Amino acid sequence: MGNSALRAHVETAQKTGVFQLKDRGLTEFPSELQKLTSNLRTIDLSNNKIESLPPLLIGKFTLLKSLSLNNNKLTVLPDEICNLKKLETLSLNNNHLRQLPSTFGQLSALKTLSLSGNQLGVLPPQLCSLRHLDVVDLTKNQIRSIPDIVEELQVIELNLNQNQISQISVKISCCPRLKILRLEENCLELSMLPQSILSDSQICLLAVEGNLFEIKKLRELEGYDKYMERFTATKKKFA
Repeated sequence: MGNSALRAHVETAQKTGVFQLKDRGLTEFPSELQKLTSNLRTIDLSNNKIESLPPLLIGKFTLLKSLSLNNNKLTVLPDEICNLKKLETLSLNNNHLRQLPSTFGQLSALKTLSLSGNQLGVLPPQLCSLRHLDVVDLTKNQIRSIPDIVEELQVIELNLNQNQISQISVKISCCPRLKILRLEENCLELSMLPQSILSDSQICLLAVEGNLFEIKKLRELEGYDKYMERFTATKKKFA
């Protein structure tokens, strides 16, 4: 796109605090945004061809609350992204990310994280440090198991649909706030599903269709009646 068009976007963003430039074939993060590091609350550069984020620039958006880079070509995130202490929403769906920075747990204000359609092989342990995280979407990655550390996760909703999960730690029942657990289209045998999810957890919506067992078999498990009590109570609350 032309420089004048980009300038116009920058000028608008200066007034509104929102910079949105989607579907423009951008191959890099616009350096012009360095003028707006203390202005911007929202950046949306989805549907471009951006391969990396400039480390020296990305951490300077001190007021940024929402960052969207869905459908780009990111392979890594710089550590400096973790300086965004006010960031509440981070959307990085459909990139090529294999892991998160080790300092990711410093994004202390983060509430919603979307990493669908990446190449993560494990549930990132850094997420367990994020005390305000409500929703995590890890759909369509390459995660094979849910480890013990999951008990420290503070999320309300965890979406792991369309991974390769065949093992789940019993500790998932100890997640203090977890209400919605989505595990559709994984590689789960019924025997690998901890019964404590049904009998002894906060989970009131468990989605497990498309695994290696029939759903009617789930209904025969001990604790299913307790799960249904929570499910029904929640439905009534929102009816």
